[in-house]
Amino acid sequence: MCSNFSIKEMNSTASLLDMNFTSQIIALTKNIVAMLVWLALSFINGSMVHTFLNHIFYSDPRYILYIHLVINDMIMLSFAVMLQVITYVLPYGLNMLVCCMMLVIISTTNRNSPLNLAGMAIERYIAVCKPLHHIQICTVRRTYILICLIWSVAVIPALSDIIIVLATKPFTTFSTGVICYNNAVYGSSYHKATSTAVHIVNLSFVFLTLVVTYFKVFFAAKAAITDPASARKARNTILLHGVQLLFCMLGYITPLTNMILLSLFPNKRTIILFSNFLFTNVLPRLLSPVIYGSRDQKFAKYMRIKPTEVQVNSKKR
Repeated sequence: MCSNFSIKEMNSTASLLDMNFTSQIIALTKNIVAMLVWLALSFINGSMVHTFLNHIFYSDPRYILYIHLVINDMIMLSFAVMLQVITYVLPYGLNMLVCCMMLVIISTTNRNSPLNLAGMAIERYIAVCKPLHHIQICTVRRTYILICLIWSVAVIPALSDIIIVLATKPFTTFSTGVICYNNAVYGSSYHKATSTAVHIVNLSFVFLTLVVTYFKVFFAAKAAITDPASARKARNTILLHGVQLLFCMLGYITPLTNMILLSLFPNKRTIILFSNFLFTNVLPRLLSPVIYGSRDQKFAKYMRIKPTEVQVNSKKR
């Protein structure tokens, strides 16, 4: 009997070790995938920023807003992936104060994206429908003021969350460890209600802005008061901004999709959460480089490396 008991004990221990090893392999694989995707997007977006800084685009409000969107996405992705990796590296949680700072950055940059899209759509509307006033209205100085305004509007809800935590929890809480995600840190019903209201107002404003600017450009082309080709290109760009907005909204339905998928596949919890994170937060950021990197001829011209230029440079060396 003792031998049978010891064999069963050894088998159960071996199975536990095997399960632990498998979970570690899955966690390592997910972190590697997240890091590889982040590196690929950082390389693409970094190339965009390099092109912007080394050519004439820094004096064009349109490209200033675009590069701001790219840099904003880079910041958001860097902190989101960092938090994803930290969750597995530190199983006992992250320091509460550090976690709050990271959540402020992630939530602020996440809210920046749709507001920046609205600004880009308005700039295209002015360029097409009011071309004579475009230079006076859309100046570089006003563009940077708009970017500061976007950050101010986006950071206020995030800072209010911190104030609520300070008011409702003891200060010693900030020295403890916590699993760093919104519900664990701000798990009050008040936060959920205010967060939902802010998202609805934010996205509704951006959606209405895109719809109004699209139809303004459309009717301007119909009335032949602007160049049809320019108007068509502007309409297509605004439509793509609408697609970007839909991708931004994916992050808000993540809790619902998580709940549905977890009820169907309860044993695949970590895979479901990671897949949703990848498809709703990481991959949508690919759309910004695609829109301007491939569609915008002026920008794409500087992104390409011409064989003749490479040969000339190699001869000089």
